[in-house]
Amino acid sequence: MTTINVSTPSVQSSGTKAASGNSVSAQIAQIAEKITQLTQKLKDIPNGSGSAEEKQKQQELIQTQIKMLQAQLAQLQRQQAEEAQQKQEQTQVKAEGVNYPSDDHQIDVYI
Repeated sequence: MTTINVSTPSVQSSGTKAASGNSVSAQIAQIAEKITQLTQKLKDIPNGSGSAEEKQKQQELIQTQIKMLQAQLAQLQRQQAEEAQQKQEQTQVKAEGVNYPSDDHQIDVYI
């Protein structure tokens, strides 16, 4: 009988950044790499040693991990999209000048 060592990734709550200070895009890249590695492991299971039952358990564990990582990846992508939208809204500065008066560019007309 072979021992199966599997670690499960932690899922972060939305709106928080990793304690290590990684950017969202770096976290997305890491998760995508983990998914790729797990997918490769999943492909290699049929060629590995062990009983059919053990292989089935390995497949189920890896598939569960992949689903968790995909959910985390989707959450991070939503967070990244929200941050991009916020940055875009901040950069859309209202045009100032004659057609768009501001405190500095205002004309008082008395008739």
